[in-house]
Amino acid sequence: MRADAMRNRRLLLDAAAAEFAEHGMDVSVAQIAVRAGIGKGTVFRHFATKEQLITAIFADQLDDLAAIGEALLRGTGAGAGMGAGEGIDASAEAGAGIGASVQVGAGIGASVQAGAGPAMAARGADALLAFMSAGVEAQVSDRAFCQAAGAIARADPQVRRASQRLAAVAEALTAEARREGSVRDDVTGHDIVLLINAASQATAPLGDTVPGLWRRYLSMMFDGLRPAAAHPLPVPAPEETHFTAAAHRA
Repeated sequence: MRADAMRNRRLLLDAAAAEFAEHGMDVSVAQIAVRAGIGKGTVFRHFATKEQLITAIFADQLDDLAAIGEALLRGTGAGAGMGAGEGIDASAEAGAGIGASVQVGAGIGASVQAGAGPAMAARGADALLAFMSAGVEAQVSDRAFCQAAGAIARADPQVRRASQRLAAVAEALTAEARREGSVRDDVTGHDIVLLINAASQATAPLGDTVPGLWRRYLSMMFDGLRPAAAHPLPVPAPEETHFTAAAHRA
């Protein structure tokens, strides 16, 4: 792809994500084109349908959260020398279609920008909690997109790849916290991704009436992950096959 085409694609994705976050999924392609500063025809040269554009944005945002997790993992020392998407066993294919569980909103990078500083030196549980916080904050800042994301094709190759990357990061962070004894030893990366969504949905009925209320419920959930006074769980954690099956039913 030529440099100018790559630039236009990036402008388009950023503009579309912002429009969807601010005005909902009914925003027109023409509005997106105006915000991006490109012609409507350019939009359709990159994406034949609006659904394809939404899918690309969703995959982008899963990648953004995964990149934050990878940076946090490097901060623990477990991912030292790891580049984006490297150092984590993606062959685990943890959760094709895991996007059905974590629906990340626009602007995720901004939600944890502070992570580039001292917070990135967090260990174990701190890194895992920071990762979960990034995911929940992204969701609550863009509920319109989160709702629409439920309709995209989970088996789409872009979404599948981004979902696998995100799930692998979640498992690596969880494994580090387990190794340190910071969380119970039966918690998995799949559990973490599902809990991110749960913390977001816990406060959904209140909207933005009580800003930051999600932090209360995420803290409660995280306390439940700690090993002190842990009791056996009634059912095992979901496995990759469950997410794959869900992706193909969506």
